[in-house]
Amino acid sequence: MKPLSLSPAATAWTRSKPPLLRFLDNCLNEFSAETSGSVADYIPELSKADPAYFGISLATLDGHVYEVGDSRVPFTIQSMSKPFVFALALDLLGAGKVESAIGVEPSGDPFNSIRLNSENHPFNPMVNAGAIACTGLIYDSKGADAFEQIRLALSRFAGRDLAVDEAVYTSESQTGDRNRAIGYLLKTNAVISDNVAGVLDVYFRQCAVLVTARDIAVMAATLANRGVNPVTGEQVLTPYAISRTLSVMTSSGMYDYAGEWIYRIGIPAKSGVGGGILAALPARLGLGSYSPKLDKHGNSVRGIKVCEALSSHYDLHMLNRSDDARNAVIADYDIGKSPSRRVRRPQEREILAGREQEVRVIELVGTLSLSAVDYVSRRLAGRPRPQIVIFDLHRVTSTTRAGARLVAEAFAELAALNVTVVISGVRRASKEWDTLREWTAELKNVRDFYLLDTAIEWAEDQIVYRYGGSIDFHETTELAEQPLLSGMSEEELTDLASICTIRTFPSGAKIITTGDPADALFFLRSGAVHVTLPDGVRLATLTAGMAFGEMALLEPTRTADVFADMAATAFEVPLRDFERFRKQHPRASERVMRNLAQLLADRLIVANAKVDILTSM
Repeated sequence: MKPLSLSPAATAWTRSKPPLLRFLDNCLNEFSAETSGSVADYIPELSKADPAYFGISLATLDGHVYEVGDSRVPFTIQSMSKPFVFALALDLLGAGKVESAIGVEPSGDPFNSIRLNSENHPFNPMVNAGAIACTGLIYDSKGADAFEQIRLALSRFAGRDLAVDEAVYTSESQTGDRNRAIGYLLKTNAVISDNVAGVLDVYFRQCAVLVTARDIAVMAATLANRGVNPVTGEQVLTPYAISRTLSVMTSSGMYDYAGEWIYRIGIPAKSGVGGGILAALPARLGLGSYSPKLDKHGNSVRGIKVCEALSSHYDLHMLNRSDDARNAVIADYDIGKSPSRRVRRPQEREILAGREQEVRVIELVGTLSLSAVDYVSRRLAGRPRPQIVIFDLHRVTSTTRAGARLVAEAFAELAALNVTVVISGVRRASKEWDTLREWTAELKNVRDFYLLDTAIEWAEDQIVYRYGGSIDFHETTELAEQPLLSGMSEEELTDLASICTIRTFPSGAKIITTGDPADALFFLRSGAVHVTLPDGVRLATLTAGMAFGEMALLEPTRTADVFADMAATAFEVPLRDFERFRKQHPRASERVMRNLAQLLADRLIVANAKVDILTSM
């Protein structure tokens, strides 16, 4: 059989590339022509690298990795290991111990300078003296296991098991006299222990770990993602260690080019004399590049150009951010504008109609940061005090610790004003929940529901109870109380009752299944049921006096599921019998269809109101 051929348009579509990938392709093609610089040779084994190699990779925080060129060619990590080992030391040993031994100030010197600060400590962990001291602290704590701890940490950052280039390790060990001089200087000043040879052996191995441009892009993205590897989902190290590491990378990651780098490019970065550069833009992306030819500062010539192009083309300077806290609110309304999907009885509707502003709903989006929470709290205070405030967070992608702390302070203030807070849209097993509960666990005025509709329904119930209403799920109603049958005569209702069967459903029973023939109508007599789409989205909660399955009058098959929320009873009317009833009572038939049209119109009005709310901000 001859295979189907695609049209030119379809072929072009299948071969199209995302814009970022096209950008990286353009960088590869343009900067491949750059031949300046020289391959590092002070470690003899590094001089064997092919100067033509050029690979670029970019990892996004949702775990997608773009790659062009020689992105899978292995090379040694060298000084790019320094930020990761520093972060590891902070977590393993505690910030106090590490910070008491190693400074965090830029040195302005080359990476291998044999010089300490005025306190006889290394200037920062990005120069060789600081990196050796950092490795020494881990060696003091872990002894013979120190290197394996470091290798495993680097592997977790990369999302795969990393190995050592033994030839580079040997070459580095044989020619590392300058680093030995630094080691003994550190020993003389009691920064590291007596076993300088042991510390340096770990350091040389650490620098000889093999990575690719793809690996370092993922490692950089893990730094940008507050320590969570976006590919594996693992929290590699704590956000505290990551933020401090990024701080030092910003000021000192590119050595005596660091000031120029942060001024012009504005992305925390680290280079290695093996030809790699990694750049981590917080909350955005990680970039990795490999090209062995270095400039006078020891940075990859082509790698610098890629970073410059990415930053300037997409305006990614970290200090040129335009996040507006006002964009955090996607909707702000009371329950009069968007009530729950619960179909209420007349008494309940009357109470709620007079108390619509007692329940305020604020739907949030993006990052729950300090500025976003501050804006929301001021917006909330700008209108009369409600009894209940619902904050829906299902579109919130992350919560900062500062934001969570300000949330707790705002909730505590609401508690003092007797306002109940309801959180919706956050799963209890999520990291966002853990962040929020760290600060709000002691508050007594906070409730939570995963679904916003459930939260609104609960709030409505509270208002009904507080203003003298009752919600009696065990109350029994008759056909005359059904809105769908409104306007029917006593005789018509009696004839309809004669074709009904009273059905009983236990809690949790599935009464109607999507796709089944629509062959009966149900009039809920007692209890409660809910109507859901096949994907689990709840369409409505119904209580005694409401009909369900009424779409059988218009559609031949069921389009939603119905479950009993509790023990329920219902009048069941087979559709074939109901059709005979309609022929016998044409006036009643017309009335039922008018009522059905009104019910559907009411639902459409509610749905349109929700759309208006979401599009009016």
